[in-house]
Amino acid sequence: MKKSIFISLFTFFIYCINANAQDETPAPSLNSGTISSQFDYLNSVSNNFQEYKVVKRTNLDKIRKNVTDSLNVFKDQLVTVKSDLKERQDQINVLEVQMSEVQEQLANAEEARDSFEFLGMPIHKSAYSSIMWTIVLVLLGAFLFFLFQYSQSHKVISKARKDLEETIEEFEQHRKNTLDRERKLKRELVDALNKKPV
Repeated sequence: MKKSIFISLFTFFIYCINANAQDETPAPSLNSGTISSQFDYLNSVSNNFQEYKVVKRTNLDKIRKNVTDSLNVFKDQLVTVKSDLKERQDQINVLEVQMSEVQEQLANAEEARDSFEFLGMPIHKSAYSSIMWTIVLVLLGAFLFFLFQYSQSHKVISKARKDLEETIEEFEQHRKNTLDRERKLKRELVDALNKKPV
């Protein structure tokens, strides 16, 4: 029960403080507030005459001064904003020029990175790589062609050597046979001469 009393008293005090705070809104006047609130105040304090409003000259001068001051402040702010805008536009232009220079330098650096001089001629790395791989492939093709030709000629030479060896062997065999025949004939001749009476 004590808690509920405490909570209700606390809520009542908060409500009272809040109500007092809302009541303390500034009273409208020509010395403070927005121009719109000053015109509302001027309208409320002016007298009515038929369908017109009668405004005191001092109030009219005061509102004119306030409007003129507000306009001057806005003009000053507009001049400041325009000068800031011009400065920023100048900075943007300078940055755009710098950015285009940096992009040009980047393009030059990329071109220099991707190309070099070969035999006194500037050449792109990809073109150089293509040329070198083409040369390697042509040389590999030529090597394989000459290797094939060598193996074919080696087979021919091996066959020719084998045929030569067979021919030499046949020739040697023929020579031995011929020598044996010759010896036989000489022996027969010697035997025939020896058998013949003298």
